[in-house]
Amino acid sequence: MRFSTRELLDLGVAWIALSVAFMIILLRPFYAFPIPVIVEQLALSFVTVGVAFLLHELAHKVVAIRFGQIAEFRADYGMLFVAIMGALIGFLFAAPGAVYHQGRSTLRENGLIALAGPITNLVLAALFAPLAFFASGFAASIGNLGLTINLFLAAFNMVPFGPLDGNTVKDWSLPVFVAVFVPSAALALWALFGLGLF
Repeated sequence: MRFSTRELLDLGVAWIALSVAFMIILLRPFYAFPIPVIVEQLALSFVTVGVAFLLHELAHKVVAIRFGQIAEFRADYGMLFVAIMGALIGFLFAAPGAVYHQGRSTLRENGLIALAGPITNLVLAALFAPLAFFASGFAASIGNLGLTINLFLAAFNMVPFGPLDGNTVKDWSLPVFVAVFVPSAALALWALFGLGLF
């Protein structure tokens, strides 16, 4: 799997911007906190939000390439700016960009390419869960945020609207869409409100 210089730059900028936006939204108002707390929260966001975003997008790319597609991530710099500005005023909308792929593909292949991202987030949530439930201190913080953000990203991306993954999956297979979206949404609501991170 190859990455162009432009793609690596876009992935890096999106990773940084999303991590900063989540740090801001989690430390409200972030400027009231001492520098060590801000740095710790930023590191936490890099390890959880950044990894969740990066592996989600790479999953799309890997599956697209597996089906013979040409695939590259492109950041949406306007939406990354909106994410940071929105976080500063108290809301977060993150649409950092997408993996664009081209080549011949069937409806099923497009559905599987779209499904790869949310499924990756569900797998990551399962990997973060032991830290969330059994660790303590900073490791527990990593687990809680990693679990929550991955469940949220899986559910959000499975919403059947516009360019989101859920729309493509639903167009391919309604049973698969329901089987992934319903538990993802239920788990995301539990994590958001049950764990009380937001």
